[in-house]
Amino acid sequence: MRFIQSASSIALCLTVFSAFPTSAHEAPAKANHAVKMTDEQSIEHAMKALFDKPGAPLKVAPVSVEGTYAVAGWIQNDRGGRALLKKSNGKWSIQVCGGDGLKQASSLTMTGMDQASATRLAQKIAAAEQQMPAEQVKKFALFEGVVKVDGGAHDPHTVNHGNATHSK
Repeated sequence: MRFIQSASSIALCLTVFSAFPTSAHEAPAKANHAVKMTDEQSIEHAMKALFDKPGAPLKVAPVSVEGTYAVAGWIQNDRGGRALLKKSNGKWSIQVCGGDGLKQASSLTMTGMDQASATRLAQKIAAAEQQMPAEQVKKFALFEGVVKVDGGAHDPHTVNHGNATHSK
């Protein structure tokens, strides 16, 4: 099984979130003061801003963060998967999309993550997913293969997710 497919497969994956704010002060605020979002909230907000739509709401959970890396599980309709994200310059972007492989430390290190961080993130993913219904966790495995995403070269409004119902 190939771990990382070519760039021509990028359209099969979630798109880049680098264009979305990671804190509420970058968007209009009610009281004109900054309200910082957590990394988990920033990731969920960015994913929903791209893919949540009437009749096909995007569910983002769990989001497990380790330093500048995170893995977010997602479900839309009957499909699901996981996205490995990296934070750079205060913004999260997807690096790799996949299924069960993204919960294994050995796979995470293949994306450039150091072994210690990969191990901690894998443990956080396992702990978070144990708190979820098994039916939901099974949907994360439905994403076939692993797709490497160029974390900043694509317009988030023009790429769609061919493996699920994501499109914008």
